[in-house]
Amino acid sequence: MKITILTLFPQMFHGPFEYSIVKRAQEKKQVLIALVNIRDFGIGKHKTVDDTPYGGGIGMLLRVDVVSNAISAVRDKRLAKNKEKVILLGADGTPFVQNKAKAYASLEHLILVCGHYEGIDERIRNYVDEVITIGDFVVTGGEIPAMLITDAVIRLVGGVLKTDATRKESFSEKRDENGERQTLLEYPQYTKPPVYEKRKVPEILLSGDHKKIELWRQKEAKIRTEQTRSDLLKKQ
Repeated sequence: MKITILTLFPQMFHGPFEYSIVKRAQEKKQVLIALVNIRDFGIGKHKTVDDTPYGGGIGMLLRVDVVSNAISAVRDKRLAKNKEKVILLGADGTPFVQNKAKAYASLEHLILVCGHYEGIDERIRNYVDEVITIGDFVVTGGEIPAMLITDAVIRLVGGVLKTDATRKESFSEKRDENGERQTLLEYPQYTKPPVYEKRKVPEILLSGDHKKIELWRQKEAKIRTEQTRSDLLKKQ
């Protein structure tokens, strides 16, 4: 899989992408990450990428012609439409959730467009497939959201993690005792020491009874979801 990130600040990505799972995936050539500087497509000798908004307002907007040309340059014309997506990162987009990460992980090429300043000329939406937000808040630019999405997607690419490593984690689809599909947060987990400042590991986890442990985990996952993310249960 290839992930291309269009940004005005490619240097921001070097630290986060040089450690842990993302680093190993690149070393094993399971994923290729390409950082492309939008300024390379700027206008004139000064490589201008932004301008003042029509109608007035504070700040500068990225030009549609500059960003559109950058998108066109990195698209892979050999790929079928369903194998490549262009995603614009913006606060007014559709929320990024685990199912989106799974869908993106099945692509051959994911292009992430990082806005900056006051945003991008509205006409850029004609050149992207989706607008995605990482939450109901505003950040300075799309770079940090792009890092989060890249990490979430890469760990779901086939072969990056061990088989079934993501099957029981938070937001994974599970089935309840009636066989109905449900989305739950992950159950509580513990390791040594068995007692810490009088707080004990639940006895069931020390019992060795794997069937009872599995039932306990299912119950605790549902309790945690009901307490902190009841909206996940309402979606079913």
